[in-house]
Amino acid sequence: MEYAVIIEKAPDGSFSAYVPDLPGCVSCADSCEEVQLTIKEAIRWHIDSLQLHGEPVPEPTTSVCKIHV
Repeated sequence: MEYAVIIEKAPDGSFSAYVPDLPGCVSCADSCEEVQLTIKEAIRWHIDSLQLHGEPVPEPTTSVCKIHV
């Protein structure tokens, strides 16, 4: 499965990421590259936890695009 991930840069230069289709699945890191790695891990752990507790794993439904203005 592929989930949309939103990455935001904070004023202090750090980065945060979240997955709209997996509420509560978030990560933070000092670089964009690092946050991409940590959110991938967070997604795996999040899905594993849902499955372990017998909860449904949400299908990816969010799509992302950039609009030039």
